[in-house]
Amino acid sequence: MDQETLLRNAMRQHGDAVYRLALCRLQNPADAEDVYQDVFLRLLREPEQEWEPEHLKAWLLRTALHRCADVGRLRLRRTVVSLETVAEVAQPDQEEASELWDAVARLPEKLRTAVHLYFGEGYRTEEIAFILSVPAATVRTRLRRAKMKLKDLLGGIQDEEQLSEDDGGYPYPGRAQ
Repeated sequence: MDQETLLRNAMRQHGDAVYRLALCRLQNPADAEDVYQDVFLRLLREPEQEWEPEHLKAWLLRTALHRCADVGRLRLRRTVVSLETVAEVAQPDQEEASELWDAVARLPEKLRTAVHLYFGEGYRTEEIAFILSVPAATVRTRLRRAKMKLKDLLGGIQDEEQLSEDDGGYPYPGRAQ
């Protein structure tokens, strides 16, 4: 397959994932578009080779993460667009999902990235660990911390409030603690 065909196929199949990751990481549509463009330009400059589909997607996302880090360093010298602008661009279909992803947008960058790759892109923790170049245990820790922060942000049930069979809220009758 020639480079032009590879590029077209990669943009069609994985372009949305690259853009969503960049938008999640940078929270700025203009910067996300720049990262998107840079990632695919880098793919075009790669030596011709046969790419396995999952290897290509992982390479694209890892390249996007590296480019996001570069943009983040440059961001120190300029102003950042507010989260409201991002919310207008990336509005989920359902109102509940919108509230959840708004809360995810308020998480620290490392937690937000892990949540996006796990829940948004469907990667397993081992795959995320490879993409982020961290141990899988670190990814699991980030996901656990993100869940705890989201629980606080969204007003979730406190751990000391145990559901019982009597209140009708316990999902497994006969197995109450």
